[in-house]
Amino acid sequence: MQKDLTMKYHISICDDNAAEAAGIKAMVDTWARENSHAAEIDVFSSAEQFLFQYAEQKDYDMLLLDIEMDGISGVELAKRIRKENRTVQIIFITGYSDYILDGYEVEALHYLMKPVSVEKLSQVLDRAVEKLRRSEKALLLETKEGMARVPLHTIRWLEVRQNYVTVHGDSDVTVKRTLSELEQELDGQFFRTGRSCIVNLQEISRITKTDVILKD
Repeated sequence: MQKDLTMKYHISICDDNAAEAAGIKAMVDTWARENSHAAEIDVFSSAEQFLFQYAEQKDYDMLLLDIEMDGISGVELAKRIRKENRTVQIIFITGYSDYILDGYEVEALHYLMKPVSVEKLSQVLDRAVEKLRRSEKALLLETKEGMARVPLHTIRWLEVRQNYVTVHGDSDVTVKRTLSELEQELDGQFFRTGRSCIVNLQEISRITKTDVILKD
């Protein structure tokens, strides 16, 4: 029988006002607890600090970004993220309405005006969850840290070694499952090249008689 595993959402709060960031984190914690969501919440005091972390860990599902920050603004940060990530849900937090037009370029889910209320934030987070569920197919992989959601379009290839499969996406995820099991959860953009490897056809740059060369 398949276990009923709770989906875990990785959420970032980026705000250079420590008190406001702490308040938003408390509200997100409350929302997650009341809705039985598992949530890993990271708080950053600047866009630069977030980007340093994001370079190593790109599995964020939701970004709650203050717009008016010293250095890189929330809008500029969102533009950088959108260049490589189309599925993360971006929520802007601002004290001004002047930036609303900027949200269209980065496909922001919503603008929350300060002071943020629990009710409004909860409604927006519910919308983010629904969009994540409907937006695209993804592998749900059970790891020691919890459930990892890996959108199919981010996967370059999968390889099996002994009893473990490594999914090479924005970051590598290794799970104790069979390649055949995971193959059934993929779509037509993937092709099995042999007993130990599945490749994303959209990531192929060249094929020879003996090799498949990926874009990277």
